[in-house]
This record gives sequence, C-alpha cells and structure tokens, in this order.
Amino acid sequence: MEHRELADVAADLAASALSRSRAGTRHAMSIPSVAAIAQHGKLRALAQSILGPSTVPYRATLFSKTRDANWLVAWHQDTALPLEERDDRPGWGPWSVKEGVLYAHAPECALAQVIALRLHLDDSTADTGPLRVIPETHKQGVLTDNAIHELATHTPPITCIVPRGGVLAMRPLLVHASSKSHSERSRRVLHVEYAAGPCLCDVKLAVA
Repeated sequence: MEHRELADVAADLAASALSRSRAGTRHAMSIPSVAAIAQHGKLRALAQSILGPSTVPYRATLFSKTRDANWLVAWHQDTALPLEERDDRPGWGPWSVKEGVLYAHAPECALAQVIALRLHLDDSTADTGPLRVIPETHKQGVLTDNAIHELATHTPPITCIVPRGGVLAMRPLLVHASSKSHSERSRRVLHVEYAAGPCLCDVKLAVA
C-alpha cells in the first residue's frame, strides 16, 4: 500500500468523531477513506483469492498502541460478528450491543467464511507489541477457554513482524494475542474484515 494512502487514512481516523476505547476505534467503516481502502483493488483481490468472488468488507477496526495507550490482549479467538437483526437460531449467541451495533457470537460455519486483513499503518516490530499467533488453530473450530489456555501453554507461538504498508491475513478462529509495547513508537493497525458474502449461514451481517 502506498504511504500516501496510509497517511490519508491515518489522518482521517485521528480526526473522526467516532468514540475511542483504550485499544483504538471500532466501527470505522463509516469513515469514507476507510471504506475506500477496504474496497481497494489489492486488498479486496487478496480477500477474494481466499473467500471467492462474492467477498465483501463488512467491518473495520483501528488498533492503536501508543506511549499513552499501551495495552495487551490475552490469548483468544474472534467469534463475535455484527448483525443487522437478532435471529435466535441455534449456534448464535450470546448477544450484545456495542456502540449501537448488534453482535452475536457466531458458529464455526459462519466464522469459516471470514478473513481479516490487517493493514499496518506503522512498522510492527518485536518491541511494539506485535500480534502473536498459534499456528493452525483456526482449523480446530470454536475452542473453550480451557482449550485455548492449554494450547497457549504448550505450543510455541509465532510473532508477526510486519513493515508499514504490509498486510497480514488471518482467520478469526486463529488463536492470537499481543503483549504491551516496549517502544516509544506507535503501532497502529487497521483491521478490515471480509466475508464470503453479505449473509453467513443465512444471517445478514451489519456493516460496521
């Protein structure tokens, strides 16, 4: 990705009126430059190469580690999806609302049709709290907390070092974590999620 494009989207994220948590900004697809970069030819082509020609972006999140907002994430899988409306069919739930958007924890049939592309707005180095993953765990389905703990205890993780402008693709069921940064430099990642279509297991996704 061109550095000019990265600078433009970073500036728009910084200037947006979206609410921010300690970790960053949710529901960034409402920012025009973010929506545009999610539809970018290279990013969408990469997502389509994995999920097929009907692939659509549906959610974008900025994760931002700075000197003043330094945080860690324990080992976990990403299992919640934003949905247009509540549908109490088996495998979906529990339900919640985050900043006005309805969410449900999703079954494996839906999560297997999702890919996240992590666009790095800064260099992600060993000392800036990079993503760490336990390889092949996305093939094991939705895991219990105890199973994730066992994997994290006994399986060596991989640390994902990515330069500014680089893109890392990951499945939501890949067990992952990140530690706090030990650097003065920022580590910002635009996490864009794509689905194989606007509906997963007959449930309609919300754009967030």
